[in-house]
Amino acid sequence: MRRSIHHIGLLLGAVISARAAAFESAQDSANAHSAANHAHHHEMVSADDESGNEDPLGLGMSREGSGTAWQPDSTPVYGHHFIAADWMLMLHYSLQVGYIDQGSTRGDHQFTSMNWVMLMAQHALFGGQLTSRVMLSAEPLTTGGKRGYPLLLQTGESAGGLPLHDRQHPHDLFMEVAAKYNHPLTKDLALEVYGAPSGEPALGPVAFPHRLSASANPLAALGHHWQDSSHIAFGVVTVGVYSRQLKLEGSWFNGREPDENRYDFDFHPLNSYSARLSYNPLTDLSLQVSYGYLKSPEELEPNVSVQRITASATYNRPLEGGNWASTAIFGYNIPSSGTSTSSALLESNFELSRNTVFGRIEFIQRTSRDLVLPVADSQSVFNAIVLELGYVRDFELGPTTIGLGAVGSANFLSGGLQPFYGSKVPLGGMIFLRLRPSPMAHGSHSG
Repeated sequence: MRRSIHHIGLLLGAVISARAAAFESAQDSANAHSAANHAHHHEMVSADDESGNEDPLGLGMSREGSGTAWQPDSTPVYGHHFIAADWMLMLHYSLQVGYIDQGSTRGDHQFTSMNWVMLMAQHALFGGQLTSRVMLSAEPLTTGGKRGYPLLLQTGESAGGLPLHDRQHPHDLFMEVAAKYNHPLTKDLALEVYGAPSGEPALGPVAFPHRLSASANPLAALGHHWQDSSHIAFGVVTVGVYSRQLKLEGSWFNGREPDENRYDFDFHPLNSYSARLSYNPLTDLSLQVSYGYLKSPEELEPNVSVQRITASATYNRPLEGGNWASTAIFGYNIPSSGTSTSSALLESNFELSRNTVFGRIEFIQRTSRDLVLPVADSQSVFNAIVLELGYVRDFELGPTTIGLGAVGSANFLSGGLQPFYGSKVPLGGMIFLRLRPSPMAHGSHSG
């Protein structure tokens, strides 16, 4: 282990102590959830009609997650709002930079940065609403090269002709280049059409880089390639029909994961498909179930295709002076050759004033092939439970917020994995700075 377990244990202990202190001081405020406060969060992101760019059914932009995925209507929006002629413009971004240390004999340590920036433009068109989005990331330059940053038990994609393991790959420069059109069919029903040379099909929940419940955590979800890894697909067409509570949509897309050259568009035939049913029964709750068939997703295994099943629930609770977002996800991969495996995740992000406490617990399954383990049976399945806890202290800088944070992780390995990692519970941690827009205040987007 390159760093002492004791050192990382102290970091984890400090994070847990900060979590307890934040919750103790926030107890009274957390119980102050009221209808008036709830309405404030809904109103502050639903004034699109001021520029004539209202959704056909009057849904606010707060419901829009990544791609065409829904999230709770009460979700706060972090961005800068502008009006240019008849166009409504929004600028969103997230930058996290720091030092990560992942223990064990398969770990590593380095400086790294996870980041993205998105410009969204909306305009009324032919009785409906046109939305265009361009999202870029500098991660090919900032995470540590083609192999990305160290993250124990992470798998998926490849570099240098070898599968990546115990590392999180960088995201592509072009995370999303997409256009979406919404048009009313009746007073209670609307059509949505989404097309993207780089975008996200209707499969899985809001992707982890854009979930509010994951926003403070710089570490990627380990169930990413069982839940939402198709959020960057080079070629997507989605058509959906929705009401104010339900949406049924289907996608036709390129199922191949991005290659190690992160600066281009990796076009392949649109040979994969998915379907998703989303349901927002309450202002604070969003549910989805989805199924997808991914044709040859991994470059190093071109003859293996995957069926994916996901289900998720996201709950968002506005608080007096803060917000509490939580998500639960289940993902199940059924490969055309090999062993089926699953993942489950529960994460939460609690913000009060300038303090954010966040956590994530995951159950994951990995085959020896996934982790490139030197065992005779490449389809042996190993289980692990991973716990992450962290804290961020924010400071306002005009319309932006800079935060100083830390996260600690503990990886509880099954007995079969322990010899390969040299520990029963490998520890890890990261100290980081975070930059993002301040939450939009009511009336700040009136133009």
